[in-house]
Amino acid sequence: MTTLENRPNTVLLVVDVQNGVVGGAYRRDEVVANIAGLVARAREEEVPVVWVQHSDDGLTKGSDGWQIVPELAPQGAEPLVDKSYGDAFEDTVLENVLARLGAGRLVVVGAETDECIRSTLHGAFTRGYDATLVSDAHTTGDTSAWDAPPPEQVIAHTNLYWTNQKAPGRTAGAVGTKDVDFQAR
Repeated sequence: MTTLENRPNTVLLVVDVQNGVVGGAYRRDEVVANIAGLVARAREEEVPVVWVQHSDDGLTKGSDGWQIVPELAPQGAEPLVDKSYGDAFEDTVLENVLARLGAGRLVVVGAETDECIRSTLHGAFTRGYDATLVSDAHTTGDTSAWDAPPPEQVIAHTNLYWTNQKAPGRTAGAVGTKDVDFQAR
């Protein structure tokens, strides 16, 4: 259980599912469809959805590449957090948003696996949150030209790595889309 006091709620955290981030990503359509299904389920179950949107020199705020993909759209009062670093907590309002929602458990989806997803998972975990990665709802681009492993290996390794995370008073893990339980504690 989370080490944060009075934080019984779960949030679906959608990280950087933007045109310029996932445009050429591995299994883009499948991952976006899985995320869309989770967003719909979260809304049905009245679980808050929090959106994270990255900007930097290569991804200009307001540009087409910066926009969230057309298959997904924040609704109504769903919070949108702007970020400029890999970790969605770093120099953002995310912690304030989660505190206001009473959230101590995050279900994390999005992109890119080897950068913003891993950074945000670690950021959450070290700050006392329970953090579940949805194993088939995150993706990354192919950076093997720079001697990185191919995307399918990056994703598989991250899923394995996060499945085995442990720390006192917090839970972590990776589950498939069909196995996500927003009510689990």
